[in-house]
Amino acid sequence: MWLEILSGLAATGFCLLIPGVATTYINKFTNGGKEKRVAHYIQQWQLMERDRCISGVHCSYVSKSLENID
Repeated sequence: MWLEILSGLAATGFCLLIPGVATTYINKFTNGGKEKRVAHYIQQWQLMERDRCISGVHCSYVSKSLENID
C-alpha cells in the first residue's frame, strides 16, 4: 500500500529539482561558463571589486591567473 506513494513522491521531487538545476545552467550560459558571484557581506563585495580591477575587462567573473597580471 505504501508503494503507491512512491510515484507521487518521485514526481514531486522531480518538480522541485527542476528550478535549481535550470538556474545553474542558465547562469553558466549567460556568464561565460562560470556561476554568478553574489556578495552578501562587505568583504565579499571588496573581493569582487578587486577581481573586477584585476581582470582588465571590468567583469568580476573573468579572471586572470597571477602570472598574467601586469
